Amino acid sequence: MPKKPTFADAQLILQLYDLRREAEMRKARNWWAGEFFPQSADDFMKVARAPGTQENAWLRQVSGYWNIVASFVLNGVLNEDLFLQPGFSGELFVIYAKIHPHVKELRKKLDDPEFFRTIEQVVTRTKWGRNRLEFMMKRVEMMRQRLAEGKAAS
Repeated sequence: MPKKPTFADAQLILQLYDLRREAEMRKARNWWAGEFFPQSADDFMKVARAPGTQENAWLRQVSGYWNIVASFVLNGVLNEDLFLQPGFSGELFVIYAKIHPHVKELRKKLDDPEFFRTIEQVVTRTKWGRNRLEFMMKRVEMMRQRLAEGKAAS
């Protein structure tokens, strides 16, 4: 039986939320959420292989943050049920939904079988998480289409 969330879990969630409010992290999160829609593993690799660019820094900052948080969940430092509340983990699902179609190819291209594995485990290990991922993949596609339509109209 999973442990019930504790006051310490709640404090950690609030501290993690506070880290997300840092100015550069907000920019990175906005880029991931609203501008970065990789259509292939190569789209992701263009950013990943562009050290020194702002987008590369944002890619690493946000993915690193969520990998750390996911490791807290997997290692029992943070209550999984509390973490999976959409108000906190929704962004994680959006990010993973964006790379999910390409993750196997990215692992090969990066020669890293563990690439995004921690996040993947947290997202997919419960039925609720798998259902949420499916929902977010549809939502991400709608977001991508709206962005493309907006660019075409400009």
